[in-house]
Amino acid sequence: MAEPERTERRLRPAPLLFEPSEAVADPEHFFDLESIEDPRELLARATELTLAFRAAQERAVEFQALAAAQLADPRRFDRLTAAAIAERAEWTEDYARKMIEFGETLQHGSADLA
Repeated sequence: MAEPERTERRLRPAPLLFEPSEAVADPEHFFDLESIEDPRELLARATELTLAFRAAQERAVEFQALAAAQLADPRRFDRLTAAAIAERAEWTEDYARKMIEFGETLQHGSADLA
């Protein structure tokens, strides 16, 4: 998995707020966007959420890669194979190997995630 260098400063997106359980039960409700009538405000908030979800997804993938690398570490007595990691994460074995490599790169090259 070819990942871009992480030299740029991480943007801090708008916080994702948890929705009340009654709002989650309503399939039309999504972070109160449906109640915003001004299209400029709607575009601004929807864009904030889009950026926040992208940042969260990228960060989650980095943590998946770190975990995969740790689970595959040959120094662990309970080391898992790429196939076992793939099965747990519902990945292909090839993708698991790439994520393990990416995680090793993150472990050795970046203290960004700590």
